[in-house]
Amino acid sequence: MRWDHIIRNGEIVTPSATYTANIYIKDGKIAAINEEELNGDAKEITDASGLHILPGLIDTHVHSRDGGATYKEDFYHSTQAAAAGGITTIFEMPNTNPTINTVENFKKQVNNLQSKAHVNFGIWGICLGDLNNKDLLPLTEAGVIGFKYFWGYAVNKNTFQLVYNYSEDMVDVIAPCDDGQVFEMFEEVAKTGRSFGIHAENSDLINHLTKQLEQKDADDYNAFLASRPNLAEELTIQTGIAMAKQTGARLHILHVSTAEGVKLIREAQQEGYPITAETCPHYLFLTNEDYREIGPVMKVYPLVKFKKDQEAIWEGINDGTISFVCSDHAPHTSEEKDGDLWTIPAGMCGVETLAPLMLNAVSEGKITLQQLVALLSENPAKQFDVYPQKGTIQVGSDADITIVNLNKRHVIKTEDLHSKSKITAYDGFEITGMPVQTIVNGTTVMKNGDIIFKPLGELVTPK
Repeated sequence: MRWDHIIRNGEIVTPSATYTANIYIKDGKIAAINEEELNGDAKEITDASGLHILPGLIDTHVHSRDGGATYKEDFYHSTQAAAAGGITTIFEMPNTNPTINTVENFKKQVNNLQSKAHVNFGIWGICLGDLNNKDLLPLTEAGVIGFKYFWGYAVNKNTFQLVYNYSEDMVDVIAPCDDGQVFEMFEEVAKTGRSFGIHAENSDLINHLTKQLEQKDADDYNAFLASRPNLAEELTIQTGIAMAKQTGARLHILHVSTAEGVKLIREAQQEGYPITAETCPHYLFLTNEDYREIGPVMKVYPLVKFKKDQEAIWEGINDGTISFVCSDHAPHTSEEKDGDLWTIPAGMCGVETLAPLMLNAVSEGKITLQQLVALLSENPAKQFDVYPQKGTIQVGSDADITIVNLNKRHVIKTEDLHSKSKITAYDGFEITGMPVQTIVNGTTVMKNGDIIFKPLGELVTPK
């Protein structure tokens, strides 16, 4: 037998077990898993002695800016960053240019991204209310991974791009949807069976408080927090859960940042409703107290909040309230992030540091390696209906594999990032545990931090 790739002597990790075995790959699939060596040679052989083999890690929340603001980031660089960080599949957000509001634009985006993809990718569809309710079922059939609604944001009438900080005097801008329009959106997404992800911040409250508070010290993070309080997330999650209960939509709360949000989601789950949630490393590893040292680069939406919120989010991870962790990778240039806290854009790099930070959490005993596999692989694969094609190591599954060294020490450095714009809040963070090999469709794309293969990623669609 001539195998494409053999991985020998590694410790395979699942959410429920760890065992030593060899993996045999053929035609991009896992063809055999065996404790004893099978006959045959291979084009590529990996000795994983002393290392742990994980099902390929998935980042469900990435803004690669492609098409659109590719001077900040593009898919070629974001997928290199993903591979460098041990990620084998990313799900690309829909607020691109053109936005993913129709099947035509979905197909354009697939064609745009395919040749640049160092890892596999799925694509979210956007919900714009009356503007594209009729397009949601066709987008589902075309293969979007799920639907996202940027709750409370206005839309440019000509480009359908999102408009932040809406005011009634804006020209060529469609006002944010009212609750009746949002409810109809929930009904339409429920018909598709796909996950309905919401950016949960109450823009009316935020806009009102911002007018009151933005005259304060331009670099006062706690004043800025007061303009985007925990209540903004709590109100929107509360409304979203109520609408999901009424419509049967598979509501998914994006980037949960508050203790109040975790509590509401937990209560809905205990009542038996299919409400799920994600969070991001910045809410797990940073608090408002870090702003003094890190500065404006840590500005993200929703904002990084308080220690009590961080503790509640970790509790939500450990009791299963929060299903997975993702990056919300959203780069800006260093020039854009250098300025007034109130006016600079929100977002930073994250896809490359997601897995290393979570592996460090393993080294610190915050979670187990088996939990990490659930959080970064199996749970997202199941959530978005790509399991067992993705998210597992079993015969017949895609040969997407992340190999990690739990003992490898590393210092995160801004200049080492593979993204086009290198903005991170984690510059100088010392961590233990690193991805050392990323295998996509059976082929090694990254080894020891270096990208060693051309783009070969493929579109991932739900089954």
